[in-house]
Amino acid sequence: MTSARLAPHTAGAGMPSERDRRQARVTSGLVATVIFLTAIAPLATDMYVPAFPQVAGDLSATATQVQLTLTTFFVGMALGQLVGGPVSDQRGRRRPLIAAIVLMAAASVVCALTPSIGVMMAARFVQGFSGGWAMVIGRAVIVDLATGARLVRLLNVVAGVGGIAPIAGPLIGAVILQLSHWRMSFWTVAALGVAMVVAALAAVPESLPPERRHGGGLRAFAVAGRQVLANRRYVGYLVVSGSAMGALFAYVATSAFVLQSMNGMSPVAYSVDFAANAAGMTVAALVAARLAGRVDTRKVILVGQIAALAAGVAMLTGSLWFGTPLLLAVVCFLVLMTAQGLIGPNGGALASAEVPEHPGTGSAILGFVQWVAAGAIAPIAGLGGEHTAVPMALLIVAGAAASMLGLLVLARGQKLRPGEESGLNQGRDHAGRCR
Repeated sequence: MTSARLAPHTAGAGMPSERDRRQARVTSGLVATVIFLTAIAPLATDMYVPAFPQVAGDLSATATQVQLTLTTFFVGMALGQLVGGPVSDQRGRRRPLIAAIVLMAAASVVCALTPSIGVMMAARFVQGFSGGWAMVIGRAVIVDLATGARLVRLLNVVAGVGGIAPIAGPLIGAVILQLSHWRMSFWTVAALGVAMVVAALAAVPESLPPERRHGGGLRAFAVAGRQVLANRRYVGYLVVSGSAMGALFAYVATSAFVLQSMNGMSPVAYSVDFAANAAGMTVAALVAARLAGRVDTRKVILVGQIAALAAGVAMLTGSLWFGTPLLLAVVCFLVLMTAQGLIGPNGGALASAEVPEHPGTGSAILGFVQWVAAGAIAPIAGLGGEHTAVPMALLIVAGAAASMLGLLVLARGQKLRPGEESGLNQGRDHAGRCR
């Protein structure tokens, strides 16, 4: 998401510049609050995933219907990020942010009280939309107030510390299932929403004063979007990231049924396995950051794509002819998640590097495509119900293959313009040091 910036000017002798004053407002409390906001999506999803079988039973729903609650959440996330950024450019950050968090908490309460799967789907859409809106504004506040190396450092701190949420989410969800009911997961998210409101009121300033706002809004975003999508290399990396995300969420949407319903794994054991897979993805992303500048980024992506494709083929073979044995499923899921750590961050970074004139628009479109892919894949992966993993395995294979197509065909033979690769590597070096 982009924001207008004041032109540099000469400050009076001994007086701090406007840029210095803005950077001084980036407090530890603000950074902690933004990290808190980035945890919305993984906490609202991963705490809930271990309970899928129980939700299906309690609400008299099919596996596909339960997975549609993921779809509506992800579509809401996509739209919230796509719309929230331009609107906050127009109307400021603080009030829209607080309103979004309040709405997210209210939607979580509706999820906790839901009498039917239909109400759950609608509430999850609102929860995702408001959560995505809050996430994109939180990042925008950092971009408003920090520049240069400090901006790179802060954004990587946010990403690195925020990576704890996908690991902690399923473990918290498992504990809740052991001590209470699946509805308590949503009460927990609602309580976290209240805490987020308090944190935002205390630590988040209005970082975009009226004189720096612009009236372009969604119309200006649409114009920039057409320019970004005209870049073939950007589209290639968009396919790389979006398809890999689809393969990943075929696993997220279906793994609870594969491991618990088909193989008898307990909710606690499943949550531990899910957290271990998330840790694998985090470690792979850190390794990729260390490799930046030493190994060609496209080669790192290709290694991840090959690993994901191999995991999908193995999973398909096991589900077609061997009844999806537990050991095979556990190994394939770990390889798939770890591979995503090599593909997703690198694909997104290369996509952003291709459109330096529209970084915010490029980021918004990338996030939109990724979350739409996640939402579209979730119910399709569950078409086989609780007794077969074939649809999920087919989607993993298709997603990995499409991701590879984006890298090797749509962006074939293309290189970053001079200076972009070095700039990207410098950012990765900062990421490795900060994380």
